[in-house]
Amino acid sequence: MRDFAYLRATSTEAARQAAALPGAMLLAGGTTLIDLAKCGVAEPETLVDITHLEGLDGIAVDERGAMIGALARMGHVADHADIKGRFPAVSEAVWQAASAQIRNMATIGGNLMQRTRCPYFRDPSNFSACNKRQPGSGCSAIGGVTRGHAVLGTSEACIAMYPGDLATALVAFDATVHLGERQLLVDDFFLLPGATPDKEHAIEPGEMITAVEIPASAAARRSTYLKVRDRQSYEFAAASAAVGLELEPDGRTIRDLRVALGGVATKPWRARAVEDALKGKVLEPDAVRAASLLAVEGAVDHGANHYKIELAPRVVARAILTLGEAA
Repeated sequence: MRDFAYLRATSTEAARQAAALPGAMLLAGGTTLIDLAKCGVAEPETLVDITHLEGLDGIAVDERGAMIGALARMGHVADHADIKGRFPAVSEAVWQAASAQIRNMATIGGNLMQRTRCPYFRDPSNFSACNKRQPGSGCSAIGGVTRGHAVLGTSEACIAMYPGDLATALVAFDATVHLGERQLLVDDFFLLPGATPDKEHAIEPGEMITAVEIPASAAARRSTYLKVRDRQSYEFAAASAAVGLELEPDGRTIRDLRVALGGVATKPWRARAVEDALKGKVLEPDAVRAASLLAVEGAVDHGANHYKIELAPRVVARAILTLGEAA
């Protein structure tokens, strides 16, 4: 870890101005930044401490939806009674995201800014070729060990999987991220790698996340987050699904359906083809399983990660059917 300057921001505006400095990085919970600095990936010239800024850690929920401050701790969001009641998939996603110790330190804004856990990205001493670290250097993962890599949204430049859980649920329910003067759908905040995998977020110099807003909906109220992983806890998803379901008064016909995938793509992945195939249809197991196959349309495997193409539709179908049984 190299030497860096430390600046403690006294206001949101001061933090934005400092964040625009070359080589500046924001410090919130620190659970990602410090980790990346230790392994030589993040090398800030200036560390801008925003942990003490007032007014950015609130959680407000009403009939219109939820407004969650960027400095709200993940643990507080997961345990918040109104989040659990009106946005259960969000609570479940956060609760399954990490250990209790990390959830009690990590912030919502920091969680959205986390970077991939691709081992080639995080090991510069052994793998110099990584287009995320050094554009144009190549991708060590392609042709390497790929079991944990993405099958959706990949490019010739990068196949790194997006590791987060919270963003998957936020994308499913059309949440927006507040960046000061701008607001973006969370789905648009995360960028596909294309030819520029080093740019992962649609955030500009001088901007910082101040809040996340989730609109209320019947589908969000009846929702779940299903995460399949190699071990029961403190593990990233092999495949996950955030699903919300609203039925017609007959209790059988799907009025609204929200589906987003985690663990299988280079960004949180909205499965709109599955939604469109099932809206207006009777909730029936065979139809759900058939439609869930659409979740991996266009998937490309790199050997050891082929299992994700078979696993993801099963996770989607199981989540939808579980919600249907609870209706």
